[in-house]
Amino acid sequence: MLNPHEGQALYAPPVPAPGPMVPPASMFGNVPGYEDTLAGGGGGYLPPPMPLHPNRDPEPAPVQQDWNIPSITEDVARERFIMYASGYCCYNNAPAKDGVITDMQAFNTYRYRLETFTESRSTEWATKPYEGEPADFYTQTAPRPWEIPVTGPSLFQNHEENIKVPYTSSNKPCHTCSASGKMPCHECNGSGTKACWVCNGSGRRGGDSPCSQCNERGKENCSKCHGNGTKECETCKGKRQLLTYINLKVEWKNNVEDYVVEQNSGLEVNNLSDVTGKTLFKNAQYMLYPVYGFPDPSLSQASDRLVREHQAKYSQNSRILQQQQTIELIPITKVTYKWKGGIHVYYIYGNEHQVKVPDYPATCCCSIM
Repeated sequence: MLNPHEGQALYAPPVPAPGPMVPPASMFGNVPGYEDTLAGGGGGYLPPPMPLHPNRDPEPAPVQQDWNIPSITEDVARERFIMYASGYCCYNNAPAKDGVITDMQAFNTYRYRLETFTESRSTEWATKPYEGEPADFYTQTAPRPWEIPVTGPSLFQNHEENIKVPYTSSNKPCHTCSASGKMPCHECNGSGTKACWVCNGSGRRGGDSPCSQCNERGKENCSKCHGNGTKECETCKGKRQLLTYINLKVEWKNNVEDYVVEQNSGLEVNNLSDVTGKTLFKNAQYMLYPVYGFPDPSLSQASDRLVREHQAKYSQNSRILQQQQTIELIPITKVTYKWKGGIHVYYIYGNEHQVKVPDYPATCCCSIM
């Protein structure tokens, strides 16, 4: 039946598709050893078991004696400055080429880096479309989370694995579609048709002219469900059944923290995050001792603080696999130069000889056509 009010839609707007339904608690069985870890759906990190045998105490780190690094030459400073200026279309390279270097000051600084490589495990119930997998629930006792053997990545490499816990799998009817494999199409509210977009459901256009798009029906087949009124259930992918199981998520993470000794060159510390320095000291053990006897006492104090903090923080809900500490000497040179009567500065830093210019004295306005 056509709408007597021309241009007025006959059909209600589509209802937004709901989010995924949460499986009912009754869908999952009771697995011995997982009662607490799965309370409320799971997902929490599980503390590792205590070692069967106490680990031996870490040994104090050896003291490195070579704390110096060669200064860069004036030729290197000028060459890097010219390369820097040439990389900008709006920079006139005259200051880099013609500027007279009047002073070069070394502000070399130290960076201490502590890396703590950890493994953490968490569990939660999970579901997937059932594809004929064997249901092994209760055929044997499920192993505890930290009893499941897992091959980890190389040391200090972030990685994640998801593992189906053995003997926790069972197949259940899909809770989203009531095991039908289909759900009503939310685009057309399950009717299979939608109001014609040309005549807005009236069947007429431009007065009394019949709508040729829908042949005066005022409606056309829904393009999302092809006129069926239903779509495949997104939860079970039309399989009608779900495989439920406990998922073990294993995360390996390299927790890195830096301390940079303060230097008064004027170069901001965050510029140093992308460069490397000369490695003065490096060692790795299961559990580290802080670095003692370093020429700069603030670095030794930072090492002591960070080592204690990492060992206390990461041993609660994860297993510390290895720690590594590194001391780098990062070269920083403050270059003062004179150009056209003005005094200016730039910095060259890191093994890469990166350049930082706070205020380049010869720039122009560029426009991109």
